[in-house]
Amino acid sequence: MLKDLKEFLLRGNVVDLAVGVIIATAFGAIVTSFVNDIITPLLLNPALKAAHVERIAELSWNGVAYGSFLSAIINFVVVGTVLFFVVKGIEKAQNLRKKEEAEEAPAGPTELEVLQEIKALLEKN
Repeated sequence: MLKDLKEFLLRGNVVDLAVGVIIATAFGAIVTSFVNDIITPLLLNPALKAAHVERIAELSWNGVAYGSFLSAIINFVVVGTVLFFVVKGIEKAQNLRKKEEAEEAPAGPTELEVLQEIKALLEKN
């Protein structure tokens, strides 16, 4: 039983998944901080003040707290937008790195050139 548990815990998939969850949690904290500490004070709060709304989550009508729902939707859209731009930036950086690596790699002989060399060697013999 302990042997099976050890094999399960040390299986590559479980370790990779654990690392992925930990990295995702840390990345989520970065995105949340970016939205709460930068985007909200710079963009969202001035927009709410222009609409004469101080706290959107406190909006209600006849006991229906639609402000909380509206706040959750706005938060989702803002976090999704920020995440979209972060992922696009990462993809662009990865593509630039791949292009640099491709340019640095020396161009070897093509298949046709190798076959021509083999043909020439066989003709000599």
